Amino acid sequence: MVIEVTDANFEEVVLKSDKPVIVDFWAVWCGPCRMIAPIIEEMSNEYESRAIMVKMDVDGNPATPAKFGIRNIPTTLFFKGGAQVDKQVGAVPKKKLAEKLDALL
Repeated sequence: MVIEVTDANFEEVVLKSDKPVIVDFWAVWCGPCRMIAPIIEEMSNEYESRAIMVKMDVDGNPATPAKFGIRNIPTTLFFKGGAQVDKQVGAVPKKKLAEKLDALL
């Protein structure tokens, strides 16, 4: 299950997680964001016990994307131990995201 995060709970859900976290920064009006949404959902089921997948709507939560320099969406950030360790900008195949996540496990 993909978790919706906000500026208010980002630190608690993402930075304090004991598992690797993928954060999908997206917006309702973004076509490529809709292309990777099912991939993120699928990965959340496949990696259920090993990693956490979250989504953040950049329009409703401007502080966190600004903090991490998100200028284009979709942007996917990878966190481990409370630190950003990787980044993917744009819609990419599932294999690419899985490779990046597998490197953190």
